[in-house]
Amino acid sequence: MKKKNKESISDKLKLPKDITMGSCILTAVGDTEIWIENYRGIIEYTDEMIHIQGKNTHIIIEGKRLVIDYYSNEDMKILGCIRTIRYQ
Repeated sequence: MKKKNKESISDKLKLPKDITMGSCILTAVGDTEIWIENYRGIIEYTDEMIHIQGKNTHIIIEGKRLVIDYYSNEDMKILGCIRTIRYQ
């Protein structure tokens, strides 16, 4: 099924896109904490940049003193002074 069809069905049935489309969920708490759900992997990790692979996108978090405080196959918690969140 094409992406547009999945998205249309998801909208009509009022289903969450994180489940039907495999979208990542980012929850930011101020500028010091981010929770990421439904990611696929960590591509690059330094104290100034964390590059995450999602199903349909890459997420790049930039800042200072960044650390991955917690991670599992489903979610992760990033701490530090977060300056930028970019999608590629």
